[in-house]
Amino acid sequence: MALKHAEPGDVVDLHPLGSRIGAVKTSAIVRTPSFEAIRLVVPAGTEISSHHVSGQVMFHCIEGHAQLGLEGRTIDLHAGDWVYLEGGKPHSVKGIEDASLLMTILF
Repeated sequence: MALKHAEPGDVVDLHPLGSRIGAVKTSAIVRTPSFEAIRLVVPAGTEISSHHVSGQVMFHCIEGHAQLGLEGRTIDLHAGDWVYLEGGKPHSVKGIEDASLLMTILF
């Protein structure tokens, strides 16, 4: 069954998941021709291997601690941190602590 995406004007709850983080999976919030928003859940010790997306990508760490692996450096993201990456640049995401992030991609 496909997940329901948010419609224009819908309010989406992005509060920290807290103790529920282990029971929640990554989910798409909305996708349009110009952008996509995803709540990315990255459990501690897991890694999304290096990949790239064609559009600019932004990560806002909602909770926990994650690391972005880039060519030649690592960026630590803690609750409240935000970072922007150019499109087409390889990156990986690793959960240092259970983490959830708002990932936005501009196409």
